[in-house]
Amino acid sequence: MAGKGGVEHGKRNGNVPPECRPNPLILRLSEQLNHLDAFWLADVIRNFKSSSVIKQPVSKFEKGKHVNDRSIQEHFSQRNPPFDFRTPGQTAGRGKEQEEPEMAATSSCNLMFTPTKPDSLSWKLSFPSPFTTANFTRRQNRKAERFVVFATVFSDPKPTVLVAEKLGEAGLELLKTYANVDCSYNLSPEELCTKISLCDALIVRSGTKVTREVFEMSGGRLKVVGRAGVGIDNVDLSAATEHGCLVVNAPTANTIAAAEHGIALLTAMARNIAQADASIKSGKWQRGKYVGVSLVEKTLAVMGFGKVGSEVARRAKGLGMHVIAHDPYAPADRAHAIGVDLVTFEEAISTADFISLHMPLTPATSKMFNDEAFSQMKKGIRIVNVARGGVIDEEALVRALNSGIVAQAALDVFTEEPPPKDSKLVLHENVTVTPHLGASTTEAQEGVAIEVAEAVVGALKGELAATAVNAPMVPAEVLSELAPFVTLSEKLARLAVQLVAGGSGVQLVKVTYASARGPDDLDTRLLRAMIIKGLIEPISGVFINLVNADFNAKQRGLRITEERILLDGSPANPLEFIQVQIANVESKFATAISDSGEIKVEGRVKDGEPHLTKVGSFGVDVSMEGSLILCRQVDQPGMIGSVGNILGEENVNVSFMSVGRITPRKQAVMTIGVDEEPSKEALQRIGEIPAIEEFVFLKL
Repeated sequence: MAGKGGVEHGKRNGNVPPECRPNPLILRLSEQLNHLDAFWLADVIRNFKSSSVIKQPVSKFEKGKHVNDRSIQEHFSQRNPPFDFRTPGQTAGRGKEQEEPEMAATSSCNLMFTPTKPDSLSWKLSFPSPFTTANFTRRQNRKAERFVVFATVFSDPKPTVLVAEKLGEAGLELLKTYANVDCSYNLSPEELCTKISLCDALIVRSGTKVTREVFEMSGGRLKVVGRAGVGIDNVDLSAATEHGCLVVNAPTANTIAAAEHGIALLTAMARNIAQADASIKSGKWQRGKYVGVSLVEKTLAVMGFGKVGSEVARRAKGLGMHVIAHDPYAPADRAHAIGVDLVTFEEAISTADFISLHMPLTPATSKMFNDEAFSQMKKGIRIVNVARGGVIDEEALVRALNSGIVAQAALDVFTEEPPPKDSKLVLHENVTVTPHLGASTTEAQEGVAIEVAEAVVGALKGELAATAVNAPMVPAEVLSELAPFVTLSEKLARLAVQLVAGGSGVQLVKVTYASARGPDDLDTRLLRAMIIKGLIEPISGVFINLVNADFNAKQRGLRITEERILLDGSPANPLEFIQVQIANVESKFATAISDSGEIKVEGRVKDGEPHLTKVGSFGVDVSMEGSLILCRQVDQPGMIGSVGNILGEENVNVSFMSVGRITPRKQAVMTIGVDEEPSKEALQRIGEIPAIEEFVFLKL
């Protein structure tokens, strides 16, 4: 608590040199005093030799009193003789006759606790930890002595929640029922790092960066970070997980607001509301220029049929529109219940009059709407985007607008936010724009506040949070043993879901574990979670972990069943193989369909690496890394060379190649690992080889 010298004594030309600045511990303590009832300083303890502290409270600081080096200095300067609050370095050069023995001041760092006996100031101490020592000089030549600056607190046992950005009042009231709430807005990164060691939870929106440094400065006290909204780009998830801190968000409260904004943009675009408003305000009256189009009996393609997409579909049906949707995970029965037909991506964009985007931004969806996609659309298509800016190639959209392929666009989100002032897209006369207002309603903001507050309070109580977005801490020994199987599980699921044909809703998945261990000796919850992660994350903006896996699967109508095959042999190896089957779907690669009619893939861990060992009924043996090309072919000489030549001409490096067959000269499955993604032309040429019956390209 004692700093390196008094500030006033150390000033040089109005500046405070580094050696005289307050100790950060004091700053943290002074912040905590807002929640303390009392504070005592122990008096000078002479001839400190024993390991116990003598109880002698001498000063009381009232609640809220700012305690720092200066207040400590003032207290001890009243003693006779007074102490000189300067470091030894400040006395250098004063002459030998003025050199003085040092007095050591020791301050306790271990103040963040609730004492079991708040009336006691005595307990065992051991130097040097948990103490920090600062050296001082004394003005009279006397024997060097040591004093202990010491604190005990009468503290409220409630946890402390720091709210760093504005939160709805309903959420704040909920937090206050369980915790002390500190609303400190517009904190600089340095201020946030200073305060965070006193906080058990932190709530932010999108404007505060929760970096690795924040978690490090928390000293392990920070238990949960709540993001009031959906996106968590501003939170370092890996650092949070490393420091055992849960991260939760509020993904559902703004659903209706986003859907309503999508419909608002749809109708405003169709009737040129924004352009006509600007025109009449500029003194013009151009009724003929702003003739719109009707929505009745027009086809709307909803791209992404999750919470927001389905609500947009309901409202569009009420406007008399015919609604189709594309979403590989949407259950067909849920879509049919509201009169929506699920179709492939190509069918959706080629038949729609209007397109409304509600898909997450993932590597698979990044710039999905590009020159090629626009070329497949009807001339005069109209596009609404209230999802993520990056799903549209903005330069390609400008070209499509200029060519007339896209008649109008209404955008609430952009690749860069805010967009450049000279953005050709924003300034285009056929584009209506809003500054990311999808969730900006009074009701949505209150809903988000309540949702994130409930998640934070639940996490502080030790409850599992369904909206957790980072992986929980797993015991090191369990993770070490299962690590390669965790990777295998996720990659098998990623591969399996990519084999599902567009328009097929994934609803029933069966996972089979083959092991020599009994059920009580093999905990598969983490493997199950990683399979759900592999099934959902590639086409979703949701982050899946052990905490929220089953919740998210249930939300999407995804039923996971597990089966164990008990093998003979040594239980030293946790698993022999894992098998993933997806039932009641069509496949892009018919060979992956097993004899029982499901898409089936199987894998093993070999030398610590995940390997694909079966596709449908065909045995293969390939490492699951990079990207794969699966080909069903007639088993004949020259096939490897034919495919290899095409890839070589495209400068695509082949990392491995394997052929599995049932009988010679019949059908075989060739599996090719590639380091780069082949062009569509190269893949088309592979498909045109006469002996190749079907093929599919998969990213792992």
